Amino acid sequence: MKLRLLILAATLSAPFASAEESQWRSLLDDSLSHWDIFMGVPHKTLDIPGFPKPESPDGRTGTPIGLGKDPLKVFTTEKHGDETVLHISGQIYAGLSTKEEFENYHLSLQFKWGEKKWEPRLKDRRDSGLLVHATGEHGKFWNVWMASLECQIQEHDTGDFITIVNTSAQVRLKPGGKSATYDPSSPWTLGKGYINASTDADKPNGEWNTLEVFTLGDQAVFVVNGIPNMALRDTRIAGKPLTKGKLQLQSEAAEIFYKNIRIRPISAFPSALAPLVAP
Repeated sequence: MKLRLLILAATLSAPFASAEESQWRSLLDDSLSHWDIFMGVPHKTLDIPGFPKPESPDGRTGTPIGLGKDPLKVFTTEKHGDETVLHISGQIYAGLSTKEEFENYHLSLQFKWGEKKWEPRLKDRRDSGLLVHATGEHGKFWNVWMASLECQIQEHDTGDFITIVNTSAQVRLKPGGKSATYDPSSPWTLGKGYINASTDADKPNGEWNTLEVFTLGDQAVFVVNGIPNMALRDTRIAGKPLTKGKLQLQSEAAEIFYKNIRIRPISAFPSALAPLVAP
């Protein structure tokens, strides 16, 4: 299986090698003009000027700060040379959501971890996440995130798949084992909850990783540093097809940086990925 994934990674860029750069659309600028902020429930260890002392023991239960409010500047942009970089402090569970919905696209972004960690995850792996096809109200999950299909961004777990609020997908699951794990050679099975990627493709902390999501109709593939490690079919919410929605980046108690967030439409999967979503 590992050899097969490496072969796919080696050929992945070929279908787009001559694609016009004008197809790409940047989603990141200095003022975050393409995004909305929804701030969740602050942990009891925080002090927020102008707000009552937080009482939440887990950063999930309680009253969220809400839409369009960011009193601790969890989401900011910085200039690194000529590049605009999104800095997420992680202090409060929060979501940065696109104002637009998207479908049938190739999304590409880069991320790297910072040093800071916060309660309630001081002893846990650094965590964030990309929520795909986010839909409905803000705050449906843990009083902060939208119903969605999550592409996990976590130390050594990037590309894991998580269903958020009554979503599901067909996934090729490795038989047996203590946890659900994607295996491109296994039969399609209904996937809910937390499903591990087929391989850990993360780079060492401090280095930039490239994450790509290809989605077409009710199918999707996650690609981490050129290696496809998750494929989905029949993506659904409450039993109905889920084929479009907003994109949402998570603040989840760890400092993280993003750059080169860009998107372009597709009408077919790259030839190297098409077999992964075939029936």
